[in-house]
Amino acid sequence: MPSAEKISVTMTPDMLRAIRDSVEAGEYASTSEAMRDAVRIWQRQRLEDAERLAAIRARVRRSLHDPRSDLEDEDVEARLQALFADTAKARRDAPA
Repeated sequence: MPSAEKISVTMTPDMLRAIRDSVEAGEYASTSEAMRDAVRIWQRQRLEDAERLAAIRARVRRSLHDPRSDLEDEDVEARLQALFADTAKARRDAPA
C-alpha cells in the first residue's frame, strides 16, 4: 500500500458501533480497513454520479440543438395520451 496518513474522524455512536460490529463479525480485519472500504465506495458513487450527470447534460445539449421543429401543445397532449393508454393496456394485459 502506498504511504498512508493517519487522520482522526468523529462519528456518531451508532456509526462506530456498526463499524466495530462488522470488524467483530470478521467482515473486516480492522476499523481502518472498514473505513478504507467506505471511502472506496464513496469514491465509486461520486464517479457514477458524475457520469450520470454528464450523460444528462449531454442529452440536454442534444435536445437544445435538435434541428427538428418544436411540438405544438396538441401534439404533446396526443402523444402523452397514447403513451398513457399503452401503459394502461400493458398493465391490464400483464399476468398477475
